[in-house]
Formats: sequence, C-alpha cells, structure tokens
Amino acid sequence: MSQKESFFVRWMTALGRWIWAANSDRRELVTFWGRTVADTASALRNRRKLRWRAVGYYLDLCGAQALPIVLLICFLMGITLGFQAAVQMRKFGTEIFVADLVGFAVLKEFGPLMVALIATGRAGSAFAAEIGAMKAEEEISALQTMGISPVRFLVVPKLLAMVLALPILTVFGDVAGLLGGLAVGWIYLDIPIATYASRTAEVLEPLVFLLGVLKSFFFGAMVALVGCRQGFLASPDSQGVGKAATSAVVQAILLLVVLDTLLTVIYSFWGY
Repeated sequence: MSQKESFFVRWMTALGRWIWAANSDRRELVTFWGRTVADTASALRNRRKLRWRAVGYYLDLCGAQALPIVLLICFLMGITLGFQAAVQMRKFGTEIFVADLVGFAVLKEFGPLMVALIATGRAGSAFAAEIGAMKAEEEISALQTMGISPVRFLVVPKLLAMVLALPILTVFGDVAGLLGGLAVGWIYLDIPIATYASRTAEVLEPLVFLLGVLKSFFFGAMVALVGCRQGFLASPDSQGVGKAATSAVVQAILLLVVLDTLLTVIYSFWGY
C-alpha cells in the first residue's frame, strides 16, 4: 500500500469513527430527552410521588441564592447599555431614546440571556458535578438496582426547579437592568426620573416583557437538561466529574446562544 493510499485509509477510518460516535451520541441524546419528558409527565400526573423537598431545595439553590448576583450583574448591564446608548444619542440630541434602547435590549435579549448564563455557571455545573459524583460512588447503579429511575429521581426535581426559578429571576433581572438605565439617564443625562419612567412605559408593551420571560422557560429547561446529561456521561472518577461540570457550562452556553437566536428570529417574524 502506497503512502497516499495509507493516508486515505486512515482518514476514512477516522471519519467513520467520528460519524459512528456522532450517531451514537445523537441516539443517546434523544433517548435521554425522551425519558426525561416521559418521567416528568408521569411525576406531574402522580404528584404524591414527586420529591417536593428536593424541588424546594433546588428552587432555593437556583433561585433565592442566585438572586443577589443576578440583581448586581443585571443592574451593571443596564448601566453599561445606558452609557453606550447615551454616547451615541447625545450626538443627535435624542437622549430620551436611551430609555427605548435599554428597555428593549434588557427585556427582549440581555435580561433572560444573562440570567440563564448565571444559572449555567451556578446550577448547570452543580447538577453535572452532583450526578457525576453519584455515578463515581455507584449510587446511580444502586438506584437502578432498587428499581428507581435515576432520571425521575435526579433529573425531574432539578428540571422543575429551573423552569420555575429562571422566569422569576428574569423578572428581577429585568427590573434591575431597567433601573441601571434609569440611573444613567438621571445622573449622566440629567433626565428627570418621571420623564424617563414615562418614556419606558410608553414604548414597552406588556407583550415585550412576556416574550422575554417566555424565553427563560426554554433557557431553564436547556440548562437543567444539559447539566444533568453531562453528569450521567461523566466517567466514574474525580477527573470525570470536573470534565462533566466544564462540559455542562460550555455546551449550555453554546446552546443558549443558539436558542436565543432562534427565538429572536421567531419573535421578529411576529413583529416583536
């Protein structure tokens, strides 16, 4: 076999292995998501069997404990957007339109997305590390031996908690972002608080706020599913747990940006 033929064979072998691995990963992903949907629906139909204490624990972890950092980051984000808009609007004497830009940017895009990114760093990685550690300690195998579905026992409470907590955090994050823009308009642009608030209420329809909050439901489900799946895929050792947490954050961020882009395009076709 010539060197050229040998290179071609190695290349084709590597390509075949990659295609096989991609198909296997796709099948595993569909199986995991399908099992999660089925177990979540079953748990909601039989709410007595749902681990409400676990749901409350993860609500506290994903919601209450994340509130201070969400408020701080969203407030600073509103200030940043306000200053960037103010620099450009001052050139044309249209400083009042800072309220428009900050309001739409926060409610439609940056509010839900920033809250989801914070949740990814805090909760998504924690979910992956927790399940990965349980896999390393063979606790998941013990659940299966006892006839308990690991997905229903571990994933469903986390999923419900994220889907409930993220929209609430988004509301607080939106308010903090708007207050950041208000601070810039009042302190830097000398716009009266009443005037800025009136302009914000005038240009922002309630549906704009609701569409932004709607994004957070999808974002919460995405963060929980990616984090839990990476935990189940972790190798049963300490390095595997760390890699699972890292992979959960990286994949969730990528998928959140893709999902946010798709939802924004859909909203644009609706005229929002």
